[in-house]
Amino acid sequence: MDRRLEKILHRATEPFDRGYLDVGSGHEIYYEQVGLPDGRPIVFVHGGPGGGGDTTARRFFDPKRHRAVLLDQRGAGRSRPLASLVDNTTWHLVADLERLRRHLAIERWLVFGGSWGSTLALSYAQAHPDVVTGLVLRGIFLVRQKELRWFYQHGTSEIFPERWREFIAPIDEADRHDLLAAYYKGLTSGDPDRERELARSWSVWEGATSSLLADPDREQAFGSEKFATALAKIETHYFVNRGFFEQEDQLLAGIDRIRHIPGAIVQGRYDVLCPPTTALELAAHWPEADLKIVPDAGHSAFEPGIESELIAATDRLCKD
Repeated sequence: MDRRLEKILHRATEPFDRGYLDVGSGHEIYYEQVGLPDGRPIVFVHGGPGGGGDTTARRFFDPKRHRAVLLDQRGAGRSRPLASLVDNTTWHLVADLERLRRHLAIERWLVFGGSWGSTLALSYAQAHPDVVTGLVLRGIFLVRQKELRWFYQHGTSEIFPERWREFIAPIDEADRHDLLAAYYKGLTSGDPDRERELARSWSVWEGATSSLLADPDREQAFGSEKFATALAKIETHYFVNRGFFEQEDQLLAGIDRIRHIPGAIVQGRYDVLCPPTTALELAAHWPEADLKIVPDAGHSAFEPGIESELIAATDRLCKD
């Protein structure tokens, strides 16, 4: 880990509770709790969709003050079965969060999420505003067509051209006009070798472009078979279905439901996965939220400036 982060992150702690919650349709979601059992409740919502299993995320939260709940969403990380697309939609994940809150007998909690985690956090808060004490969001992603085109068709391709060539290489030239559709078709083809090839290519593209500076360890982690399979299959499933939203700007249109909730938006200036324009759009619709643009960071939560702002926002919104 970057030594600079060791000076910012809270000390590592082991969970005081962990388990699996049966949420139906054959899914069991993994969850764990760290910190104080009677501390201020926070739920960490991971990215992807399809990411998960990141134990370093525990260190965003003060073990002397917070009761942090971390979970792996359907099909991701330690949840079972891996990479399952059955009944796996935004609204199933929203219901899972609420079921977990009730299971843990938590009355209200702060919701902390980045990238896809910001999407799901906003979706959950708009569905259940009365149980959310605050929102800490990073790298805003609203699953709109222009955002998907930027990262998977034309945009980031101009910034990382050598990595882009690697990303498009497994796709026939005739199908490159719609890379998202081509990847989804291959990832659900039933051909194990083809699915493994595409999963790794899809996942490494994301890992290679996630931070301002190259991170070989992240690339290696994103290229591992288990992680890549879940990330690629679940992301393409969600993205070809437009996030399972009824309208393109659904989360912006629903912002009045949560404007009373204290919020913080943390955005890297050089985020090429989820460019700052989306964060600024959200802030324009939600002027009460505190927007911080980190000048020397990309997309990853684990860059010093991003990490510092996230911890500061969490501490600020958890004050008694």
